[in-house]
Amino acid sequence: MERIDADWLAGVRDDLAEVLVDAVAGGASVGFLHPLDPSVARAWWSRLGPALAERRALLWVARDAGRVVGTVQLRLTDYENGRHRAELAKLLVHRAARGRGLGRALLSAAEDGAVAAGVRLLLLDTQTGSPAEALYRSAGWVELGVVPGHALDPAGVARPTTFFHRTLR
Repeated sequence: MERIDADWLAGVRDDLAEVLVDAVAGGASVGFLHPLDPSVARAWWSRLGPALAERRALLWVARDAGRVVGTVQLRLTDYENGRHRAELAKLLVHRAARGRGLGRALLSAAEDGAVAAGVRLLLLDTQTGSPAEALYRSAGWVELGVVPGHALDPAGVARPTTFFHRTLR
């Protein structure tokens, strides 16, 4: 796993956009509707640059033959009383690269990076019943609860969302 900073984002933006487009096409509920235009995905990743530069976000990628095939990020808070926590977001693995443990490796890299950044509590949300939910459960994340109809899936259908937390060492 490789951590990407703001200076390196432009060099992987197209690959990240491809992973995001593929995730949405595969049914992942990650904030976008299908079909996701690649230019919209590239612009979304470009907007992450300032947060990376200001260390309000941390980003990791997994590569295969030099191309980015997976990613995860941590979103840190500016609140003085919340600097010990972060949100895990956009854990994505291209469908062609699944089944090799990349999701678990990315999750581990983000958790280790959180500890290094002084974060002791992680939060996340994911579509209830999704493969991602099973990954988080198997990795020791603790369910906080389910909110019915919290987010639209890529087809525009309201689906329940499960919220999780994990206390780090």
